Amino acid sequence: MARRSTPETAASPWPPDGLFARLRAAAAVEWGRYVDHAFVRRLGRGTLAERSFRYYLGQDYRFLIHFARAWGLAVYKSENLGEMRHASAALRAILDVEMGLHVAYCAGWGMREQEMEALPEDDATTAYTRFVLDRGLAGDLLDLETALAPCIIGYAEIAQTLRSDPATKGAGNPYGEWIDMYAGSEYRAVARAAAEELDRLWQARAGSGRFDSLVKTFCQATRLEAAFWQMGLEAA
Repeated sequence: MARRSTPETAASPWPPDGLFARLRAAAAVEWGRYVDHAFVRRLGRGTLAERSFRYYLGQDYRFLIHFARAWGLAVYKSENLGEMRHASAALRAILDVEMGLHVAYCAGWGMREQEMEALPEDDATTAYTRFVLDRGLAGDLLDLETALAPCIIGYAEIAQTLRSDPATKGAGNPYGEWIDMYAGSEYRAVARAAAEELDRLWQARAGSGRFDSLVKTFCQATRLEAAFWQMGLEAA
């Protein structure tokens, strides 16, 4: 995903005692493999092969299409107008803003939208996006947003960690703009809103007996996020 925003140093983009923090702690092993993946480390150091990054960008275009479908499903799964407005706003943001930003960013890497539209979908992209949609179809809005959370909130954590890491290359890093997009205040606000919405849904729709099921969803989505990085890494 690609968003433009202003870089900043800030606290974690989620409530420290909220559902996301609990899920993250329960999926500590999977989460570590995702946010500290070799793809991520090489992004920060500026050593990631350009072929890997271009492949990732093309597949991320495909991913965004299914991400929009997931928010369309979230509208259907909503139980009141407030939830419908929240989901439809996310859908509009992807279709009317985020896709355009992603296409513009990719153009800077010499990638045209027509070419990305024609790309075959990698198995890792298919596995991840269909898992998210399946959780939404089989479960409710809380299941769906739990499956989406590693992507939405994880990117903010990854970028902020890279920005504060002394090993991250500053000037001359070809991936610096990508880091800036996700470390910035605008995207961090998106991530925090996603975490707060998880808390609201948890309070409205869940009991303690449901936590283990959500952990399984969160762990699998996180593993699939790591596989998405690995896909790009292996494209070099």
